[in-house]
Amino acid sequence: MKFRQILQATFNQLVHITKGPHYYRTLISRSTVAALLIIAIASALSAQNKVGSNRVTGVVVDRSGASIAGAAVSSDAVSAAADGEGRFSIALSNGAHELRISASGFSGDVRRIGLSGGNVDLGTIVLEVGPAEATVTVSDSPIYLVAAIQSTTKTFTSLRDVPQSVTVTKSEQMRDQMMSGIADVVRYVPGVSAHQGENNRDDVIFRGNRSSADFFRDGVRDDVQYYRDLYNLDRVETIRGSNAMVFGRGGGGGVINRVTKEAGFTPIRDFTASLGSYFQRRFTADIDQPLGKRLALRVNGLYEGADSFRKSVNSNRVGINPTLTFLPDNKTRITLGYEYLRDRRIADRGISSFAGRPADVPISTYYGDPDNSRVKADVNIFTASIDRVFGRLIVRNRTNYGDYERFYQNYVPGAVNALKTLVTLSAYNNSAHRRNLFNQTDLIYDVKTGKIRHTLAFGTEFGTQRTRNFRQTGYFNNLTTSTQVAYDRPQTNMPVTFRQSATDADNHLRLYLGAAYIQDQIAVSRYLQLIAGVRFDYFGLKYFNDRTASSLSRVDRLVSPRFGAVIKPFAELSLYGSYSVSFLPSSGDQFASLTNITQQVKPEQFTNYEAGAKWDLARGLYLTAAIYRLDRTNTRSVDPNDPTAIIQTGSQRSEGFEFGVTGSFSPKWVSSGGFTWQNARITSATASAAAGKQAAQVPHNTVSWWNKYSFTNRLSAGIGLIYRSDMFAAIDNTVVLPGYFRADAAVYYNINEKWRLQANIDNLTNVRYFANADGNNNISPGSPRSAKVGVVARF
Repeated sequence: MKFRQILQATFNQLVHITKGPHYYRTLISRSTVAALLIIAIASALSAQNKVGSNRVTGVVVDRSGASIAGAAVSSDAVSAAADGEGRFSIALSNGAHELRISASGFSGDVRRIGLSGGNVDLGTIVLEVGPAEATVTVSDSPIYLVAAIQSTTKTFTSLRDVPQSVTVTKSEQMRDQMMSGIADVVRYVPGVSAHQGENNRDDVIFRGNRSSADFFRDGVRDDVQYYRDLYNLDRVETIRGSNAMVFGRGGGGGVINRVTKEAGFTPIRDFTASLGSYFQRRFTADIDQPLGKRLALRVNGLYEGADSFRKSVNSNRVGINPTLTFLPDNKTRITLGYEYLRDRRIADRGISSFAGRPADVPISTYYGDPDNSRVKADVNIFTASIDRVFGRLIVRNRTNYGDYERFYQNYVPGAVNALKTLVTLSAYNNSAHRRNLFNQTDLIYDVKTGKIRHTLAFGTEFGTQRTRNFRQTGYFNNLTTSTQVAYDRPQTNMPVTFRQSATDADNHLRLYLGAAYIQDQIAVSRYLQLIAGVRFDYFGLKYFNDRTASSLSRVDRLVSPRFGAVIKPFAELSLYGSYSVSFLPSSGDQFASLTNITQQVKPEQFTNYEAGAKWDLARGLYLTAAIYRLDRTNTRSVDPNDPTAIIQTGSQRSEGFEFGVTGSFSPKWVSSGGFTWQNARITSATASAAAGKQAAQVPHNTVSWWNKYSFTNRLSAGIGLIYRSDMFAAIDNTVVLPGYFRADAAVYYNINEKWRLQANIDNLTNVRYFANADGNNNISPGSPRSAKVGVVARF
């Protein structure tokens, strides 16, 4: 195909999108169309040089989705090797060929292909772990890219061919930036930001929709409210858009999936230690030891402690995660794991506001009594997985059991009086105990019908969740539920008694769920791929009010479809469009309560429309662009004819543009980040806000860009730039969190192959800013300039 034909075909596809439903015409601005055209035109120019050659391309990964660098690809007398990302390209003549793919420590694969003039992309090739031991020398790599993942489609699929926005943060980038939690990760993810979460849990806003439950661990739900650490992770996958087809209920704006490290057959001895401002100290260990040709053990460990720029606030946590991998034969893999995480910290709800802005008090100001404020979390997670290959059929089963014990007791800043002399304080505590048991089974089968290739996926999920909730209100001097303290000195040691009020939670819940899904990934040709799937969920909730000895129940039967199309003018470029639906049951994302009203209402619905482009601009550099519209409907609203009744006419619309970049501009320069424009607003009045109000904590513009440059083999430096425009603290749009620009920096020095030193400085220019909030009077200041010095040892 000539350049002119490629360009015309690409332009026709863009015109078709812009002539679609009205929401795309209004959403796609001239700048968005221009961005997509630039990608298409430049890619077409690149493709022009390849016309007429039989070039076979693909990417080689292992069962976890990690690229296999150096994998050998050969046919007859021609051979090639996969690069650092597992990608290969080999030129072959017309006719039939038998392509052999192999790598040390893995079982090989053979692909039979016929060529008749033109390029062929084999997509992702997964090699199974072989029984032989292998020794690998590990050295620093500037690559932040992941070639393929499993979580978005249940099959290993190249990121370029996934028809939705996905950002993968690898452990290398986490180490370079000294990340320790989910909030650190999403700082560099377009379209996603961290909510305050009352400063006692992970809480994320995906495309204008807040969630404290859409967290997954190796594809299995991990929905309890606590702070997750990164010490045992290979990568974090942030997936935007409605995701119920794969992940089940919720996932309306997106999900975060943590992929843990599992025992393998390459010895690893990896230790890190860091010290920093505010007496921060953190130590991690990663030890992987083969115990023969078919058995391996891996142990990841963590200790972290720190004070804070916030007066009297501190935290510490301990974690350990052993995993065991067993290979009964070359086609079966069994993995067992257990994680224990213990988290202790001082509860801190931030500062209050005055006259529509954060209060003008020192950012270290603490409200309440820190000696009587605490957060505790104890997490125990047991996992078991079995993977088995039967020819073209892959069977995967995963079981997770989680036991979570959580408690927090805190003081809550309230309104400031008109004279700006006093601020109101209240207090409460809350405990929750949850046990989760989930079992997932996936069957993946490849089949051809003529020239069309189908990757069929069918699966089931069964689970139960049991939760105990108990809340108490704080009574100051054992008399009143609130008190007033000095505006500029709000710390107090006034006696507080905690006991139940008439509305405090005292309940337990039982949730039973069952689900089945079916999906087909269709390779129509090398220019067109389709994906279609649907999931059926049974969601049965039983609620028991232990105070009144009453009970309520609710059953939802949910149907969640997804459809996507990927157009590939050539192998390095994908243009895609997708449609997906998710549901959130009436009990909310934590189903903490059920009332006579919420028992009757339908689930909220999230409908996501998305179009975009993904382009491998050059080897090691990956660009993405996406436009989306996300409608949230069936939201509760007050009946205008009966203030005591609830109707479901409320709605919210989020729309925006995301641009992302990941990878290497050159062998010495690696980068990650993106730009987001978004607008999330109430389109029909809800119980919380009138039509036209902006969604809370959704800035119109954000930019984040991390760069690392290697001056020599030993010396590197990093710089990170973060910009966020103004945003409202709450849905009533009365308090504004000002926009800010922040810069981070780092320096790295490799002493030798085994030892590395690094120093990281956050907020280099010491700008005063406010990171997020939990309402108008619980505002979290951003940290002033801080530094960490660390050492990494690998043996």
